[in-house]
Amino acid sequence: MISHPSKHCTVELQALPSRIRQVRRIVSAQLRYWHLDPLIDEAMLGVTELLTNVHRHAGPDKMCTVEIELLRDRLTVSVHDHDPHLPQLCDADPLSTCGRGLALVAAVSESWGARPQGEDGKVVWFTLPAPSAALPLPPIPEYRVADVFPELDSPADRRAARHAPARSAVVG
Repeated sequence: MISHPSKHCTVELQALPSRIRQVRRIVSAQLRYWHLDPLIDEAMLGVTELLTNVHRHAGPDKMCTVEIELLRDRLTVSVHDHDPHLPQLCDADPLSTCGRGLALVAAVSESWGARPQGEDGKVVWFTLPAPSAALPLPPIPEYRVADVFPELDSPADRRAARHAPARSAVVG
């Protein structure tokens, strides 16, 4: 018996701009797969900021691991890199073009932090509250042929529409 069921996804990458875009798509797809669509925007913003920090500040290899984990009602997104320097939340100058990443992470997340991993670098993480699985989904609407094509409202037309052959929409 598993007392704390979880869902887990890990991606290893080099934090380059093109890879960051790929990880954003992976995170988005994984959250959709887990039916956590309401968390996509915040998770993508947070992971983008953390990966941008790796790109700007980590050693020359810029290698890191992104991990997303859903444990009951909490989504945790973490980034492990090989740079031992812990990030600092700072007040950016209003005219500055950088220095707001961790403030953005703090603003969109429930909590965030960083922990050293000794000579292996550090992990920077944030959490988001996951929607309750107990909430019922809205009912799927039912459509009738007559709703879409009112001109096909006779019983003969409905029978013909139900038995119409399928056609391909693929060209050439």
